Amino acid sequence: MNPGFVTSTSLSEVVGQALEISLRGTDELLPQDEWVRKLQRSEATGAPLRIKLGLDPTAPDIHIGHTVVLNKMRQLQDLGHTVIFLIGDFTTTIGDPSGRNSTRPPLTREQIEANAQTYYKQASLVLDPSKTEIRYNSEWSDPLGARGMIQLAAKYTVARMMERDDFSKRFKAGQSISVHEFLYPLMQGYDSVALKSDLELGGTDQKFNLLVGRHLQQEYGQEPQCILTMPLLEGLDGVEKMSKSKNNYIGISEAPNTMFAKVLSISDTLMWRWYTLLSFRSLAEIAALKAEVEAGRNPKDAKVALAKEITARFHSAAAAEAAEQDFINRSKGGVPDEIPEVALGGAPLGIAQLLKQAGLAPSTSEGNRLIDGGGVRVDSAVVSDKALKLPAGTYVVQVGKRKFAKVTLS
Repeated sequence: MNPGFVTSTSLSEVVGQALEISLRGTDELLPQDEWVRKLQRSEATGAPLRIKLGLDPTAPDIHIGHTVVLNKMRQLQDLGHTVIFLIGDFTTTIGDPSGRNSTRPPLTREQIEANAQTYYKQASLVLDPSKTEIRYNSEWSDPLGARGMIQLAAKYTVARMMERDDFSKRFKAGQSISVHEFLYPLMQGYDSVALKSDLELGGTDQKFNLLVGRHLQQEYGQEPQCILTMPLLEGLDGVEKMSKSKNNYIGISEAPNTMFAKVLSISDTLMWRWYTLLSFRSLAEIAALKAEVEAGRNPKDAKVALAKEITARFHSAAAAEAAEQDFINRSKGGVPDEIPEVALGGAPLGIAQLLKQAGLAPSTSEGNRLIDGGGVRVDSAVVSDKALKLPAGTYVVQVGKRKFAKVTLS
């Protein structure tokens, strides 16, 4: 919890609990006092608050990094509030410029529709489908038309738009900014007007867009939404944010055995951050588990528990148990008692380079050929991705049936 947040002892038990849940793992909740008043009004009237999350279907699958905000939605949904899962089929045609240093190419309508088909199905593995309102922003954005778009644009100034960090940096660097990119935060903000949102969630990179929603609601005479930003989850490497392009992700539709093994591959340090952002265990339970590890319990026990929880969420408890057993069986299978130990630097290190430096392959090209042939295993898991980069840690690397090395990478 951000140390700048202060809670009041005068809050009712219901509101106090809701505030605590709202703040768990949160980067910012703005303005917190307004959110408390909304919670108090909801308790007094029995009317649920409207909580919005918009996702643009820019790719066909969701990874567990996306579920950080979905988890928060589920926690608020379980308190009885209305959750709106907004699929940005209109805004995707513009392309969100957040965090980019060049214009994002828009997707075609066919690509958007194909991706959107899987989005909600996958999100439903976290959200309660029976209590989720599904909306598409083309519903109100398409009818807006040219006249409506111009009227909307009149409600926000260029000066305020240029306060946005990525626009400001690109402008100063002499990089192009297309006029249509200014329309993205306006259209995302207009979604909040159309949905009469009380709270909008997003990653920390979405803060500017969420604040535009607050401004536009005031322009349209509505009570402005509060905004809640969640941290961007670090991927398997523990360095970069989880991303398919960086190949440090766990897709929520991946096979249970793969998902389980990938969670076990993260560092002991990263594990606790993942517990806070991905686990449904209480903060007290996590703190107790961390204290046990600090007192001498094997951190792998905690990591196995996290891997089972995540695997069970997206598959089943039985699949998680089977994945654990599969991992145990594979970790025992065929590894000699005595194997060479190698210490390497340069983490995160590409798998083909690691094979070469560890003496398991004569060259990186031969290493890539071995990967293509399914002959490379790391901690008994077959490596299929030649772009894999291993973070710092210790691994049992196997090539074929007879070559082994215990590689400590720093």
